[in-house]
Amino acid sequence: MSTANPAQPLVRATDLAKTFDVSVPWLNRVLERRPRQLLRAVDGVGFDIARGQTLALVGESGCGKSTVARLLVGLYEPTRGGFQFDGQDAHAAFRTPQGRQLRRRIQMIFQDPYASLNPRWRVQDIVAEPLVEHGLLSGAGELRERVGELLQSVGLSPLDAVKFPHQFSGGQRQRISIARALATHPEFLVCDEPTSALDVSVQAQVLNIMKDLQRRQGLTYLFISHNLAVVRHVSDQVGVMYLGRLVELADKHTLFDSPRHPYTRMLLDAIPKIHHTGRARTPVQGEVPNPLDPPAGCAFNPRCPHANERCRVERPVLRDVGGTRVACHAVEEGRI
Repeated sequence: MSTANPAQPLVRATDLAKTFDVSVPWLNRVLERRPRQLLRAVDGVGFDIARGQTLALVGESGCGKSTVARLLVGLYEPTRGGFQFDGQDAHAAFRTPQGRQLRRRIQMIFQDPYASLNPRWRVQDIVAEPLVEHGLLSGAGELRERVGELLQSVGLSPLDAVKFPHQFSGGQRQRISIARALATHPEFLVCDEPTSALDVSVQAQVLNIMKDLQRRQGLTYLFISHNLAVVRHVSDQVGVMYLGRLVELADKHTLFDSPRHPYTRMLLDAIPKIHHTGRARTPVQGEVPNPLDPPAGCAFNPRCPHANERCRVERPVLRDVGGTRVACHAVEEGRI
């Protein structure tokens, strides 16, 4: 049960960082005289999420969004920084016997509904697994009744509990994943691109279910996506990531109506707009640099039309500029 101040954010990430050692084996390094290679997948990310709100993280593939998701649910240990949940140090709690109680309150919906469900288990066993694992229910009758309620909450029938995952479409499988995540009555759901593997029409159904569940149960979401149209539909706040760092963080309306960072502008310019039919779209320019050898200074400077010498040598920090937190020297200096 929560005892923290209700005015404070439910989720607070501070200077989160995760570095992976992707070096070749030690003997190869010695014989070939090759140095260690470190991949800074996440490098100093921080944000707050208020209760009942949705923060969306967007960016190109490989920018570190999914690594942030795994850090928040305890699948990865941070190299640096921390994550507070409801006022307590979550990563410290995960290492204690009481960490199981915290894990009940934080659940995750994975990206691929075809890979995240055990094909040999019936839906009954898949959805009931968290209930059994956390000792919430044990009797067969209680489990069957609770699984039926969970399936109904995501628009499926209790009769589907006896089926196997291969008997469902992609959208139905993702609903099963959502039902499983809801089994322990969580407060915080980390959604790692939960609709990217689905058809557009099915995406809308799943997103509407998630929005409805949020309203009814007061859920808090971290929503990972690269689809800005989806983000606009589900989010309250939006964080834009580039090469492991947050470059802009603002409420949804501010970010979509008046983006500040050149990268955010580039992403938004690439979205097709119905009322601009016939107008040429602006493609996202350039390529993401090699994350094993990122550029000096601002990581975006090789692709940025506003980059100057300062951008090439000094890394910008996230600052509050007119209600938007943005990491950009050009914005800070008033050049854009």
